[in-house]
Amino acid sequence: MSTAPPTENRSDIELEIGGMTCASCANRIERKLNKLDGVTATVNYATEKARVTAPAGYDPDTLITTVGATGYTATLPAAAEPSDDAGVDHDPELISLRARLIAAVTLSVPVIAMAMIPPLQFTNWQWASLVLAAPVVVWAGWPFHRAAVTNLRHGAATMDTLISVGTLSAFGWSLYALFFGTAGTPGMRHPFEFTVAPTDGSANIYLEAAAGVTAFILAGRYFEKRAKRQAGAALRALLELGSKDVTLLRNDIEITVPVGELVVGDRFVVRPGEKIATDGVVVSGRSAVDTSMLTGEAVPVEITTGDTVTGATVNAGGRLVVEATRVGSDTQIAQMARLVEDAQTGKAQVQRLADRISGVFVPVVIAVAVVVLGAWLGAGFGVTAAFTAAVAVLVIACPCALGLATPTALLVGTGRGAQLGILIKGPEVLESTRAVDTIVLDKTGTVTTGSMELVDVIPDVGTSREELLRLAGSVERASEHPVARAVTAGVEREGVSSSLVDDFVNEPGSGARGLVEGHPVVVGRPSMTTGLSDELASAARSAEEAGETVVTVGWDDAARGILVVADTVKPTSAEAVAGLRALGLTPVLLTGDNASAARRTAGEVGIDRVHAEVLPQDKVAVVAGLQAEGHVVAMVGDGVNDAPALARADLGMAMGTGTDVAIEAADITLVGGDLRAAVDAIRLSRRTLATITSNLFWAFAYNVAAIPVAALGLLNPMLAGAAMALSSVFVVVNSLRLRGFRSSIPH
Repeated sequence: MSTAPPTENRSDIELEIGGMTCASCANRIERKLNKLDGVTATVNYATEKARVTAPAGYDPDTLITTVGATGYTATLPAAAEPSDDAGVDHDPELISLRARLIAAVTLSVPVIAMAMIPPLQFTNWQWASLVLAAPVVVWAGWPFHRAAVTNLRHGAATMDTLISVGTLSAFGWSLYALFFGTAGTPGMRHPFEFTVAPTDGSANIYLEAAAGVTAFILAGRYFEKRAKRQAGAALRALLELGSKDVTLLRNDIEITVPVGELVVGDRFVVRPGEKIATDGVVVSGRSAVDTSMLTGEAVPVEITTGDTVTGATVNAGGRLVVEATRVGSDTQIAQMARLVEDAQTGKAQVQRLADRISGVFVPVVIAVAVVVLGAWLGAGFGVTAAFTAAVAVLVIACPCALGLATPTALLVGTGRGAQLGILIKGPEVLESTRAVDTIVLDKTGTVTTGSMELVDVIPDVGTSREELLRLAGSVERASEHPVARAVTAGVEREGVSSSLVDDFVNEPGSGARGLVEGHPVVVGRPSMTTGLSDELASAARSAEEAGETVVTVGWDDAARGILVVADTVKPTSAEAVAGLRALGLTPVLLTGDNASAARRTAGEVGIDRVHAEVLPQDKVAVVAGLQAEGHVVAMVGDGVNDAPALARADLGMAMGTGTDVAIEAADITLVGGDLRAAVDAIRLSRRTLATITSNLFWAFAYNVAAIPVAALGLLNPMLAGAAMALSSVFVVVNSLRLRGFRSSIPH
């Protein structure tokens, strides 16, 4: 038994793979790479990347050559900087596919119209159809033909094989009928005759089938490719979160330079409101830092000299001088980007249902056509009649309705979802919703509002509520601290007018003080005030045990009351959790916030299982742990800290009110901030998947039912066209039923 080399003697190599057209391509490359000695490889069709673990010093050229021998291309990733041109609109492959689609649709419409509407069949219309259909079949359909040849060389058959064989057979027979049969005769017509009778086929052309199928499949392939290309946007958004420039301190002189010039040991200045350029240690200054993007903690963290800070977090208080300890790919943001990419690579590679079925259907149809050809020749019939029957089998089996089955249901389903504020990224997403049994909910910004609010006002004996709010609000109005802003908003909501403050002093990490109406007022941590009564102390302890933030207010050298600030639960979250349970899902609360706050929130919305005080990498571990227990896991989140877990989950759903990184890492985006949209997303996804499944069944059923008729040589071209049209109409009508989907959220 062989053993893998020790981890320290192995290295990871990433390759960018080109030429894949379906998940079976990725599987073929993966099997080939894994046959190499000492190599373990995972190929991801969605990201078009291979992650290879090989012995240290392994030559990447060997991997590239192996992939090339399999019929695909492989390159080492280029070191590209984030740029505004990195989006899907600047992808050469996507631009080429779009050009082929536009040409195919433009040229196919008149070909189909002339073939199906007899009054449009002018003299020599068949030759005009040939001129229009030829570029569609040969040039626009070239990606299918190229993939079919690659598959043939490696003894495989996919949807591309059936599309290529079917369209080329229809086109090739049409050429025969036009040049060597009677179909090219001026004045030839394709009348509607619903009769079943043997024919030699020399008067029949199938140009509309060849061109139409090519256009339909290209449309589905384009929209799939566009959604797949957007997978990398999550990584770009993560890397672009950081600062672009940094103010360095050199010989006590401030110099602004690009952040890429930072090296470990450099000292840089962070002013209030600025992002921290990179990971480091504070060497001077005190401030409050908003770390919610990393930890989910709603309350800013008070930091001072000697504390560590993380790049891309926001300085919400005073001026800081930081010494860089990690730069570039070593920073926590860069590590999170790798977490997202690793999670995407490790995600189950879900094939489309059509690809699964075609894996069996394609070779069977080709085999049937060959058998039919041999049977007719063996029975003594002429070559023309034999080829007519064989080609008819391929033509009727060519997936016209199949090409519509997934795209139309997806188009209607996702369109209806968009109207309801639910954005579904692609057909692969839908399969996950059917099996999901556990849903992990981020707390801050998902179940809760994600912002601090004044939730309680407790004046001491002898102090009125109005006076406590007026004096506290007067001081806090002059502060920019997030807790101060919450207090100020709460005072305004209570309808209490503030007074002018004199001699205002902000004390970083503690609070603020000032002179209001002749009283020296102090607002902040309990340590800033004296003489806290037993009643106030007890109320403060209760609030802190519940995970809330306590602000003490005092004047004239005595504590006068406390204000309680907290992140509040959204009014609809409890209803949403109940709706998720009704769908058979078990909710789990996952948060970077403290355990007390997490338990309080879980109790309010009806969640039993809670994971609190977890870092981004821990969130991924929790999701992976649930999957290891046999659960199919959905995740709902809104922050950068949720992005790796969203990518790791079987189904990731991001709140549209959250960060771009979370949205890009997720499979479904909920445009609004209402958690009930997650219930609708699951319902709509399952309904759309059911529609796709029924579409695929009936699309194949029509073809399978017609194959024996074609094999017997009894298939009239117009009857074949009518059957194809009927199956396509059924698929479209069935998909349109999704427009009737109703949201559970009142509008």
